[in-house]
Amino acid sequence: MIPCTCIVQDGQISAESEATLRSKLDAFSTKAFGSSAEINWVTVPAAGGFTASKPSTSSIVSIRPSAPIDQETRATLLHELCGFWTAETGQTLNEIVGVISDPMPA
Repeated sequence: MIPCTCIVQDGQISAESEATLRSKLDAFSTKAFGSSAEINWVTVPAAGGFTASKPSTSSIVSIRPSAPIDQETRATLLHELCGFWTAETGQTLNEIVGVISDPMPA
């Protein structure tokens, strides 16, 4: 399983979009890293997240593969990840923080 954490604002993403995103994240993880996504979906309560002193409209999607990936591959995967997230949510690229980090040290 590939750890994946999604942090979204309450009311920002419908239940239908959440289900679609979970499915797409799992397919993405399986294709990119050879293993299903273990998704931790975190909803920040209303008025609990702020950007520039205004309620946040941003999402964070962080994935930690089990093996290191080179920078070119990481950039390609981030483009794909942010692409399906923005297409589903209507958020702009300025509203999503996509992260594909290195594996945890042994």
